[in-house]
Amino acid sequence: VHLVESGGGSTQPGGSLRLSCAGSGFTYTCMAWFRQAPGKAREGVAAIDSDGRPSYADSVKGRFTISKDNAKNTLYLEMNSLNAEDTAMYYCAAEGGYCYGAFLRPVREYTYWGQGTQVNVSS
Repeated sequence: VHLVESGGGSTQPGGSLRLSCAGSGFTYTCMAWFRQAPGKAREGVAAIDSDGRPSYADSVKGRFTISKDNAKNTLYLEMNSLNAEDTAMYYCAAEGGYCYGAFLRPVREYTYWGQGTQVNVSS
């Protein structure tokens, strides 16, 4: 069971980045992206349930898009119109079972985590 994020980096305000999370060792159907800024708690950014229904934090609605390629067992997060408040370490999370419902689940409901990928937004 292994999750590996990639795609983080630095960009200016208004820029875009695309994060990927490749899963191995298991087929994940319940996945999410979280982020954690220095000195702050880890927060849910976007999630996708086993039926492919997405959900988003209010702060990223309309700017971020979560998607999943089941054949590749890979989760994506397309991030547009980035601003300084989006600067954080981004983590991919997965649950080995099924989950249904388009809403953000708390940290404790995800069993598997990646190592994180840093996103920096500054001018």
